[in-house]
Amino acid sequence: QVQLVESGGGLVQSGGSLRLSCAASGSTLTIRFMGWYRQAPGKQRELVATIDRRGPSNYGDFVKGRFTISSDNAMTTVYLQMNSLKPEDTAVYYCNARNWNQNNYWGQGTQVTVSS
Repeated sequence: QVQLVESGGGLVQSGGSLRLSCAASGSTLTIRFMGWYRQAPGKQRELVATIDRRGPSNYGDFVKGRFTISSDNAMTTVYLQMNSLKPEDTAVYYCNARNWNQNNYWGQGTQVTVSS
């Protein structure tokens, strides 16, 4: 199993920045992909960004160059640097890991609130 612990969420004004962190533990050598997803109230969970052992692999269209995903070499910690935040970025942000057997693991989520 993989355990994911997120940190870094909070309240920020529009135009500000936040850096989210996700620490993975357990069977971390089995991780193939890691990523960030977000879910606003009443909306479906959506992709923010993903990363594999070769580097960032995907970004949601709404990111538009504002967010950057990164990880350490072991891919036991993944980060999401969020700049130029907008109120519509307000959501619960979830860390995700997928192993080589396509099993998904999720963090508890961290709230990001962007005020106008």
